[in-house]
Amino acid sequence: MIRYLKGILAARSENAAIIDVNGIGYRVFIPSNSSLYLHQTGDDVTVYTHMAVREDDMSLFGFGSEGELELFEQLITVNSVGSKAAMAILSAMPVSEVKKAIMFEDVDMITRANGIGKKTAQKIVFELKDKIGTVVAEEQGYQLNEILPEAGSNKDSAIEALMGLGFSRAEAAESLKGVTDEDLSVEDYIKQALKNRG
Repeated sequence: MIRYLKGILAARSENAAIIDVNGIGYRVFIPSNSSLYLHQTGDDVTVYTHMAVREDDMSLFGFGSEGELELFEQLITVNSVGSKAAMAILSAMPVSEVKKAIMFEDVDMITRANGIGKKTAQKIVFELKDKIGTVVAEEQGYQLNEILPEAGSNKDSAIEALMGLGFSRAEAAESLKGVTDEDLSVEDYIKQALKNRG
């Protein structure tokens, strides 16, 4: 399988690029926000690739970083999420935002991607949260239990209430991150969250 290409950016369109590798032009499908769009035609580039082989088609999907490729390959392990859907998600937001949305169960954020419905977004969260959550927490420098309280706790109830006020789960959790008191009422947690957001 072709894992990466090093060559010249020969051409690009809205969702694909042609990479010239020693005189052979490889068509690679890329997310619409790919860093490859920052390059000019003729530039030397490295593209990390996933080759999808079907009975009637063989396609290359390319990314500007190994992190993008890794997330793409995690997304396509989810039942009913194919290459096209995974590309739509990666086109809608940066890798870090996709990971945070999965970690914080922010289904609405994932559904911003073209063609991704609520049920598919819920499947993505359910199947990938455990795989991605710990990594994101370590990257951000905090432990998961600092952000996602135990189910049934007053802080957890406050997050649910804040979501009812229009916050995403990520926004609600972030607004409570600095609240260290563990014995507050739900109402007091909400007051602190609103104060922090203000």
